[in-house]
Amino acid sequence: MQTVPLQPVPSQVSKVVLGGQNCQISVYQKPQGIFGEISRDGVDIVVATIARDIDPIVSRAYTGFIGNLLFIDTQGNSDPSYTGLGSRFSLVYLTAEEYALIQ
Repeated sequence: MQTVPLQPVPSQVSKVVLGGQNCQISVYQKPQGIFGEISRDGVDIVVATIARDIDPIVSRAYTGFIGNLLFIDTQGNSDPSYTGLGSRFSLVYLTAEEYALIQ
């Protein structure tokens, strides 16, 4: 498990290597909640997906993304909001093996 560092701001982009994949992760707040976008080597994997507590962000196996990302509420079971990013709400990457254990 790898934690993706986030700041408590309404919109941000992180470039990180996850499972050997060069990824760009965008996280932004809308009235409906936090949304995420993931690209790998410049190719969109996930676009405008709402983030829910302990719900995988990459929901389609055909994307070829290795592993998965999900938000975890460390103080309960609420969906993430930007004010708690990096503290209450953690974005974590699970390898394919780790993710298979929780499916």
